[in-house]
Amino acid sequence: MATQATAQRRLSFLQIAITLQTLTIFLQAVSAGLLLASSYGETLHSVGARVMYGASMLYVLAAVLAWKPGGGSPRPIWHASGFLVLASVQVVLGIADVPSVHLPLGVLMFGLSVLALARR
Repeated sequence: MATQATAQRRLSFLQIAITLQTLTIFLQAVSAGLLLASSYGETLHSVGARVMYGASMLYVLAAVLAWKPGGGSPRPIWHASGFLVLASVQVVLGIADVPSVHLPLGVLMFGLSVLALARR
């Protein structure tokens, strides 16, 4: 019984991590719009990128913690790691100022994050 409660706690930590990641990606879209419309948009987008990257790392940590004790499927770890790779590419593209790939990748990331959230 205690193991089941622990698994539920870890599962909820995974849900929180995915929700946080989805929210930060959405806020990046909002700050991208502000980037075009205001003087402080660049600062918000830059700070948001760091927060989004941190949320992606938290997702990996949560996936590992949810998998390790129960010995379940490592699939969530692969999903979370894939997201971290996408987030890394997104950061590089943003710094390199390649909006033709940066923007569609952001949309893809948001869609995949919503899908991951819906699957939990």
